[in-house]
Amino acid sequence: MNQSRHLEKLDHFKAYNPTAAELRKASQREVEEAETLTRRQRVVCFVCCLIAAAIMVETLFFKFTGAAESKYIFQKMGTEPWMRWVQGFWELTASIGLLLPRLRWAGGILTTGAMAAAILSHMTWLGYSIQGDHGLLFSMALVTFTCGFTVMWTYRHHIPGCVPATMY
Repeated sequence: MNQSRHLEKLDHFKAYNPTAAELRKASQREVEEAETLTRRQRVVCFVCCLIAAAIMVETLFFKFTGAAESKYIFQKMGTEPWMRWVQGFWELTASIGLLLPRLRWAGGILTTGAMAAAILSHMTWLGYSIQGDHGLLFSMALVTFTCGFTVMWTYRHHIPGCVPATMY
């Protein structure tokens, strides 16, 4: 059997055991995360963040003012008015998360979840066309879901405590 290199024996191995002062000093250091995204990925994600946030912020006005179409949607599902407010605050939080660079991962998760619920409700209770909009709200939900999923997937390595199983 060929040995490719010489390895020391573990006879004199001593585990590293830092003192409390060393741990305190290490925790106070600023660690700047290495940029792992290419320029193209950053641009695509930024555009996706803007599109998704713009669509969600646009619909917030209708949810919070109690517009007739918004009331109709949530009444048809039997969740008016409380779910209209919950969905509005959820989308507001998701929009803020998408626009803040440190929270893009959270904005992507919240956007994907909110739009998955919207798409499923269109496919089950509401139908694709609501009050003659020819599927505009459904297509906006699809676009927002796609943008949110793109952001979530791109920033999956920034999710705290998450170790993605994908290789790159």
